[in-house]
Amino acid sequence: MTEAAADERIVIGRITGCHGIKGWVKVHSYTEPQENFLAYSGWMVQRRGGLQAVEFDAGRRQGKGLVAHIKGVDDRNQAELFQGLEVSVEGGQLPALEEGDYYWRQLQGMQVWCGPEDEQVLLGTVDYLIETGANDVLVVKACEGSYDQRERLVPWLPGSTVTRVDKQAGRIEVDWFLDE
Repeated sequence: MTEAAADERIVIGRITGCHGIKGWVKVHSYTEPQENFLAYSGWMVQRRGGLQAVEFDAGRRQGKGLVAHIKGVDDRNQAELFQGLEVSVEGGQLPALEEGDYYWRQLQGMQVWCGPEDEQVLLGTVDYLIETGANDVLVVKACEGSYDQRERLVPWLPGSTVTRVDKQAGRIEVDWFLDE
């Protein structure tokens, strides 16, 4: 696995609804902190016909989320056409991470192994992650060759539950128990 390629599109949020009557939309940002959504450029939305460029010319935090104005969209009826669309940017805009930090998308699809080094067992692959507040959680789904067909929720606690991550091998090793 490598860092995001410059031409790879990364979804950074979703337009969830309209705000007011002047073309503003509500945005659920996937960035941390959520205001970082507005710092990017080259936004695109995915429509059935393909990608469409959009420009957010204003935005702010509103309650627990963000609201933003799409340039050229000046009434609620036009804004409704964007409801439910995901917003992406070029992957090359994402900041480089420090050693030991990962974007969630880098962990998705990695195999999860547990047990002593000479007796490791495949639990499955990371399907997605959940943010719980206390810590993130890997949702590990069974795959071909896995120990059993169970889905497991494994806390993302590097140095504790997560003992090793090998991006090159697509492998995460965890200190976890097998339910009998």
